[in-house]
Amino acid sequence: MSCELAAPQSLSLGKTVPTELVASAISLNLEDIVTDTHHPQICSVGLPFVFTELRDRAVLERARINISGFDALRDLGVNPQLYLYTRVSDGFDIRARMFAPLSGVLEDPATGSANCTLGGLLAHHKGQSSGTFSWRIAQGVEIGRPSTLIARAEKKNGVVTGTWIGCATVLVSEGILHLE
Repeated sequence: MSCELAAPQSLSLGKTVPTELVASAISLNLEDIVTDTHHPQICSVGLPFVFTELRDRAVLERARINISGFDALRDLGVNPQLYLYTRVSDGFDIRARMFAPLSGVLEDPATGSANCTLGGLLAHHKGQSSGTFSWRIAQGVEIGRPSTLIARAEKKNGVVTGTWIGCATVLVSEGILHLE
């Protein structure tokens, strides 16, 4: 089954988050985090995430939850849903992971809202002032639930005007709810 978010979503760029706090929350070193394009930053097309680029796939695979680090982010007033990504060229453009343990999600295998936002964030930072851009994203690999998502963003005159997410899905359960 395939899916695509039908309506274009607007990108909202929020405040940056201290790199040290993000590194602590995911048990990594400061030098593992890439800040050339952007510092860890809260962004959203509806649901906010802290977007953090990592140096390479090995660093992405090493990321581990450190609850005290997530608590420190929350105490700072940050909704600690961390989306980590790295750029690759192995059949995908991006490899990603999303952690939100304080919301009951240790790791999500396919986060449509975060990947949709990533498309907008990357388009925002692209050098071209206009165009349609897309990225093939792998998520969930590290937890044995690999997912492939396609993020697309449109930019006109330097402004991201829409973001979309597409994916392939596999039915894992089905049920009927009877309300009386």
